Amino acid sequence: MTATLAAPPVRIGKAAVGALGMLAVATGALESVVTPTLPLLQRELDMSPAEGALLSIMLLITGALVTPVAGKLGDRYGGKRVLIRLMAVVCAGGLVSALAPNLPVLLLGQVLQGAMVGALPLSFILVRTHLPAEESKVAIGVVSGLFVGGGMAGTLSAGPVAEGLSRHWMFALPTIAVIASTVLLTRLMPHDPPGASGRSGRSDAAAGVDWPGLVLLSGTLATLMLVLALAPDMGSQPLVLGALLVVLAAFATGWIAAQRRAASPMIDLRMLARPAVWKACVLTFVICVGTSVAVYLVPQLFAVSTDAYGFGANATEIGFFLLPGAVAASLAGPVGGIGARRFGSRAVVTVGVVMMAAALIALAAVHTEVWHLVVGKMLIALANGLCVTAMVTSIATSVDRSDTGIATSLVLVTRVIGYAVGVQVSGALLTAGTPSGSDVPAESAFATGFLIAAALTALSLLVVRTMSKGAKE
Repeated sequence: MTATLAAPPVRIGKAAVGALGMLAVATGALESVVTPTLPLLQRELDMSPAEGALLSIMLLITGALVTPVAGKLGDRYGGKRVLIRLMAVVCAGGLVSALAPNLPVLLLGQVLQGAMVGALPLSFILVRTHLPAEESKVAIGVVSGLFVGGGMAGTLSAGPVAEGLSRHWMFALPTIAVIASTVLLTRLMPHDPPGASGRSGRSDAAAGVDWPGLVLLSGTLATLMLVLALAPDMGSQPLVLGALLVVLAAFATGWIAAQRRAASPMIDLRMLARPAVWKACVLTFVICVGTSVAVYLVPQLFAVSTDAYGFGANATEIGFFLLPGAVAASLAGPVGGIGARRFGSRAVVTVGVVMMAAALIALAAVHTEVWHLVVGKMLIALANGLCVTAMVTSIATSVDRSDTGIATSLVLVTRVIGYAVGVQVSGALLTAGTPSGSDVPAESAFATGFLIAAALTALSLLVVRTMSKGAKE
């Protein structure tokens, strides 16, 4: 009998956790290079605004699709095995994007790069497998914070690299970092044992992928992003908007039906029905909407001409102004993990939500000096990191080990969707608030965006108060 027992997982050291952290920084940087350089890409590749919108959301859509599949396969077959294969796809995508001569090839590269979003739940599987529960909370916070920090680093450096070297190098440099980090992780990280379902004797790996669910969810997300991207221009075409909404409802209904019937669903709706999981998803969505409003509106406000009501900042100045927010976002992950361990997840999320709502209200009321925006953006970045890390940590340590990947991937998919929705809504507000014949939105459009985000964030306290306090250790 004892011969059939699996050997205990090998405990990992700081070097292996550091390799995971390096990979998080590199993938975060690669994920974020398109957004700040979209105008440059539109000029160089002769893209229309609609094509630019498609490029900006392609990685998000792919990531939202890949993440639950990656988490599920990681639970079943081992996190390291799936993570290495996923990073091979990401590296191929980065190289395709770096060498892309035109928009279609660049879109293909972004589709492949979207696989990187699945790296976080796989990292959480490895951390939880190889570390004790109390140490895994801090490690999850460190990895999450470094991913955020890498994203901010990519946002800050993409413009200077693209202008100083070329648009090709802004993809190539972080891709080289991803390749190096993957090689290091392969050497330092021990293999984790497969989950229970992986030891059950099933040899058909394809049986674990819900292809109908994947296709229907793809249609749902693609249609949702299309509706959000085209909504500002559809006021004169209500029939087109109505048709897209019908298609969206059909895809969503079909996906829910497919998940209920599937023997091995892509996203287990029964897990989503658990109070701890659905509350974390709702809070993540709301918080990421509020964060993305600030991420989009604050740089736009910096760039508004001084002849109007802005500051006329160039790309280098904007990057400098956003640096405190990058530092806060990087620190928020470890702080959130430590806070969740000492005070419980609910306390950390409550502090984060109140901080974010207050900062958004302050930005709506007072934004006449650079430091107003710098401090507001810094507080919002800190609050977002605290909340998301606390919720991911709570989920990762409250479900069965075999469910860690799929549970955390649900939160991360919600993060992606919330961010995309917030950016698109912010863009729609500025478009609607731009007077005819002008290219500068009315100042009230910015204030309205901040207030809407603040109200939505504050309402999330109704969900926060129903959360369990979380273990204090």
